[in-house]
This record gives sequence, structure tokens and C-alpha cells, in this order.
Amino acid sequence: MITGKTTLVAHIGYPTETFKSPMIYNPWFERNGIDAVVVPMGVKADDYPAFFESVFRMTNIRGALITMPHKVVTMGLVDELTPTAKIAGACNAVLLRPDGALVGDQFDGAGFVRGVQRKGRELKGASVLVSGCGGVGSAIAASLAGAGVAQMGLYDTNSASAHALAARLCEHYPDLMVKTGSNDPTGHDVVVNATPIGMKLDDPLPFDVDRIAPSTFVGEVVMKQEYTPLLRAAKNKGCSVQLGTDMLFEMIPSYLEFFGFGTTSADDLRAVAQINY
Repeated sequence: MITGKTTLVAHIGYPTETFKSPMIYNPWFERNGIDAVVVPMGVKADDYPAFFESVFRMTNIRGALITMPHKVVTMGLVDELTPTAKIAGACNAVLLRPDGALVGDQFDGAGFVRGVQRKGRELKGASVLVSGCGGVGSAIAASLAGAGVAQMGLYDTNSASAHALAARLCEHYPDLMVKTGSNDPTGHDVVVNATPIGMKLDDPLPFDVDRIAPSTFVGEVVMKQEYTPLLRAAKNKGCSVQLGTDMLFEMIPSYLEFFGFGTTSADDLRAVAQINY
């Protein structure tokens, strides 16, 4: 039940049809007696800066979850950024502090890496390929570098985005070998689709699956369906895979702590989640 005392967390992005967070947070809030709710808010890119300013004038808002296509733009709309957000070049969480300041943080990468490690895949010394160097891809790349991978390939249809991310990574991780310009998964231990490819039924595959070895770990960020065409194709080859929602479940405990709602585990969240595809 939403009342006048309910604390709001905005979930801002476009389109909203693929949003899964409300079906995870809200059942968990209810089970734990927390009077808060995550509310999806569909905002197109041109309207976003003005909407962002307006939504944080509400007196009953605690913060916001930020998703595509707004994660990079949000960097310039907040008062403070955590080091993680600066390295990633993107922001997916905003906290309204009691003093009125807006603090931006980034949890996509941490959630992705925690999920991979919980599945038993060793990242230290690995070779990885990240396709998509926008907000989520940059965050994942930063966290993979922090986990100790040795080599990283970066690909984006906008080559400037890949080059910029490579420069940020090399600044903070000088021992990391970074290459840009190729989307070929051959020879990589882990490949990641960090693009929106897979959200539409007629999308092509983001990688040439014939060139993915059965020993490769394949990760996905798209959450429109549980097993995207990429993940189905990878599983058919014998690859270990990570669903887009796996990353989400792993990052939510960090979000809860950031917003001041306590913490939990991915397993506890899964026990009450009501995700639909």
C-alpha cells in the first residue's frame, strides 16, 4: 500500500517495458516492512535533463535508479560523483542527501563481476571482450579491470566511445592490455554483450557465435527475456552464461545500502522476486 508517508525511488529510463527492478525491490520492501516503493518513470532522452531536475524537487523522494539511455548524461547532472562512477564514465544511482546534494554512483559493473565470480569463473589473468562502451559497458569494463583481468578488448559502433573508455582504463590500470576496434570473440575467456542488441526480436546477434569457444563464459545485460538469442546460442555451444537479471540481483544489495535501506543477499531477493518476461 502506497501512502503519503511512502518513500519513493524513481526508476528512470526509456523504454520502461523491460524494467525488472520494481518486481524485485518492491516485494522485498513489503516483506521487510519498509514503507518505500520503486516507481518506473519513462523519460525520453530529450526530456531527461529537465525531468531529472524536477523529480528531485519532490519532498518524498530518496533517490533514483538510472538506466538506458541516461547513465552517461546523469554524470553532468549531479553534485558529486563517487570514484567508481568517474572511472566508469556513467552513473546508475543517484541519492538525494539530507543537505539537498545529489550523489551519483555506479553499481552495474560490481553486480556483473559478483555474478560471474559466484558462478565460479576466475577473472584474474583472464582475457575479456566487452561489446558496448556506453554506461553499462564502461561500468562492467571498469569492474573487470578491478577484478584483475589481464587483457581486454573493447568494441562499440561509436569508435570514439571505445577509445575514450580505453584511455580511462589505462589511466587507472596501467598494466592492463587494452585493444579496441574488434568484435571478434575468438580467444577470449569471457565475452560480454553490453549493448541493447537483443531487446528486439529481429535483432542480429551481437557476436559471431560460431567463433565463441565452448569454454568461453558469455554474459548479457539485456533483460527483456530470460535467455536472449545470444545466451541460447551460447548455451547450445556448451558455454557457461550469465543472464542480464543475474547482474541485477547481485547489485541490488549495494543499491539498498546506498539508499539507506539496509542490505540483503541475492538469494533473499530471488526468494521474493516476482519477475515476469
